[in-house]
Amino acid sequence: MTTTIETSTVVAASASEKTLLVLEAALTHSRFTEVVHATGLAKATTHRILSTLTDRQFIAVAPDGSYLPGPKILSLAGRALERIDISAIARPFVDDLVAATHCTVHLGAVNGDEIVYLIRADSDKPYVMPSRVGLSVPMHSTGVGKVVLADRSNEDLARFVARAGLPARTPHTITTLEALQAEIDVVRRVGYALDREENVPGLGCVAAPVRDHTGRVAYGVSVSTLLLEHTLEQIEDMASMATDAAAKISAALGHQSVPHIPAHQGARPL
Repeated sequence: MTTTIETSTVVAASASEKTLLVLEAALTHSRFTEVVHATGLAKATTHRILSTLTDRQFIAVAPDGSYLPGPKILSLAGRALERIDISAIARPFVDDLVAATHCTVHLGAVNGDEIVYLIRADSDKPYVMPSRVGLSVPMHSTGVGKVVLADRSNEDLARFVARAGLPARTPHTITTLEALQAEIDVVRRVGYALDREENVPGLGCVAAPVRDHTGRVAYGVSVSTLLLEHTLEQIEDMASMATDAAAKISAALGHQSVPHIPAHQGARPL
């Protein structure tokens, strides 16, 4: 959501700052009047800067007069996305989460119908989790997998189950579409997922969704611990810390949060 800049701030802005204001507004608004309102600049100033941005191909003008990202900005965006290192971006937030929870924290990414761990950060506890960077784990039996599945439609969830199956990893693993659908409905409502000894006996976790710049949940961050040390209730109490860390990673990846709207069946919630 773009906020109109206060007049005093605009007056004091340098030429380069004004150009950046207009560029951002033109990338998020389609009409000239909207760009003027969003920046707080004079119409003549806004028009002059827009003309320069159009000439330099940062902005394009559609036949109906609306503004679109130009070839130059699209090329630069593509190059920037190619250089994104999710592990490097997420690591500071993962380390903060480890310090706050004193538990092992994983960052996982979608890899086909599985989750692959990109980060495993251990706490100061004397034990080590039976996981490693590069390990692939099922979606249906892990917290990170569940938050990814919760971002998909019910139809996509059914197709996933038909394609990948729901093999039992432990006696607690969800193994039917009906049970998984009920679990995913809860994840959509609360915004995080639990693993209750569903992937590895004696281990539990709480996971939160990480969104990329498009808003898609392609990653997840989880807090994992031994159930001999924490009860499931205590693990769930760490959900707010997990979701906070996930939101910070998402913001660092370029996701702009929007107010939460309750999900309709088959929609993309969280």
